[in-house]
Amino acid sequence: MRCRITLTVTLLLASALPGLAAKETSLQELEARAEAARLEDRPRLYLEIAQRQLSSADESYKAGRNEEARAAVDDVARYAGKARDAAIQSGKRLKETEIIVRKMAEKLRDIKRTLNFDDQPSVQNAADQLETMRTDLLSHMFEKGKR
Repeated sequence: MRCRITLTVTLLLASALPGLAAKETSLQELEARAEAARLEDRPRLYLEIAQRQLSSADESYKAGRNEEARAAVDDVARYAGKARDAAIQSGKRLKETEIIVRKMAEKLRDIKRTLNFDDQPSVQNAADQLETMRTDLLSHMFEKGKR
């Protein structure tokens, strides 16, 4: 009986380890897919990368890994910018992109409130960049004379 339990636990752990490594691999694969995707599909893929990096930044700040978190926050702004650019160029997924960017900016402000004073400026800067992106998207969506 004890042998079965040990074997079961070992099999469960062995099956879980590839899943942990797959998250990093899937992020790299997602980046490659986004670069190779059609223009109208890029906003969704870039936003998915940005959202994953936002979750990673939140977890890293909570764990005290501030350098790793800052890099993830920079990635959030970079990939959100790529999503904005692709949405504006294609004219597709503008509303969806704006909504997700707004939610990510809100999450960044929430994260900022939990940080030490010294760690707040980089997160605030990223949130400000996302707000600028939102403004760009909204301006493009509601241009006068467009129709």
